[in-house]
Amino acid sequence: MKRSVLFLALMGLALPTMPAAAQSGSSDTYRQLQLFGDVFERVRSDYVEEVTDDILIEKAINGMLTSLDPHSGYLNAKSYRDMQVQTKGEFGGLGIEVTMENGVVKVVSPIDDTPAYRAGVKAGDFITRIDGQQVLGLTLTEAVEKMRGPISTSIALTISRPGQKRPFDISITRAVIKIQSVRSRVEGDAAYVRITSFSEQTEAGLKKAMASLKKELGGDIRGVVLDLRNNPGGLLEQAVAVADAFLDQGEIVSTRGRSPDDVQRFSARDGDMSDGKPIVVLINGGSASASEIVAGALQDHRRALVLGTKSFGKGSVQTIIPLAGHGAMRLTTSRYYTPSGRSIQATGIEPDIEIVQSRVEPIDAGPQRTEASLRNALESEDNGQEDSNAGATPEAGAAAPEPEAQDYQLARALDLLRGITLYRNRTN
Repeated sequence: MKRSVLFLALMGLALPTMPAAAQSGSSDTYRQLQLFGDVFERVRSDYVEEVTDDILIEKAINGMLTSLDPHSGYLNAKSYRDMQVQTKGEFGGLGIEVTMENGVVKVVSPIDDTPAYRAGVKAGDFITRIDGQQVLGLTLTEAVEKMRGPISTSIALTISRPGQKRPFDISITRAVIKIQSVRSRVEGDAAYVRITSFSEQTEAGLKKAMASLKKELGGDIRGVVLDLRNNPGGLLEQAVAVADAFLDQGEIVSTRGRSPDDVQRFSARDGDMSDGKPIVVLINGGSASASEIVAGALQDHRRALVLGTKSFGKGSVQTIIPLAGHGAMRLTTSRYYTPSGRSIQATGIEPDIEIVQSRVEPIDAGPQRTEASLRNALESEDNGQEDSNAGATPEAGAAAPEPEAQDYQLARALDLLRGITLYRNRTN
């Protein structure tokens, strides 16, 4: 392709998309596109290795988009197909939601019961190498492509974790990722619902879970714990449906684009799946995008108390624009705003009650003195004998019983539900 032909082709693509207000500056646009044509031609002719025109154009487009923000980018035909499969809730890979930060891949959150989750990958981890290759210099799409691969094959990730001095390697075996986006169980007399992602299955899964929990508890539900921790987001309409399930009325979320007139609002319809029972929403730093929409809507309407730690802060909307015969482009077109007008972008959702995930451990307080261990203590009326173990200390070398692993944040959420219920009962 000669430079003049390339230039004319680029002009033909660029001119129809040029806004009317920019026509006066079209000569500047021509000069910039001429510069692009010059660089393209020089790379084609002089680069140390031969590169096809398709690859050069694809990388140029991707570079243009990824330089705008971490979430815009070009999807070739294969990546576009993979994305369509992923939103349906089943795909191949490691099971992590990632973004790009400072040139390296950052884990937004691992998906429950996936290879990455079982291997110990955590939200906030930075992936610096993939199979020994530096991530620095790759686009997010390129890094994700390298992490995908045939089922049952292994991949080595070098992880840099905040708080740890040295990076470490994790070996993960790829698998088919089947996401059950909604899981539920009874916790005492409360309904516990965990949403791991917002896929096409989420609304139906939530309805099924709530119906099952109501049946199991006989309709007598103290309240609902909605667990959105480490939920990386997903489909906007599914987030709206989940928030709508617990709201009777009011705005759920609005999106605002570049133009002042480019505003879209989503409102709740009548009907509360929990019948007005108290709700506690759990969030953390791995709760992003659609998760933040749900948490923000329920918080602003004072329909739920949000407990945990500050969310991720991804408040931008990406539109997938198919490109006939060439995959698609993912372009950030607007921002999310909660019902009160708060922007989620880069600020996240602040919990009403901040509870850091913790581990409760017994404290060795040493030998314990009791009444029975005191000299000349009165005997018990029950058996007339002093407890033979009174004042005794544990045998040397005897292992203390292991405390059961407990989800500290969930335990506090359940305590909060009990407190709200007691308060409501006393004031009614």
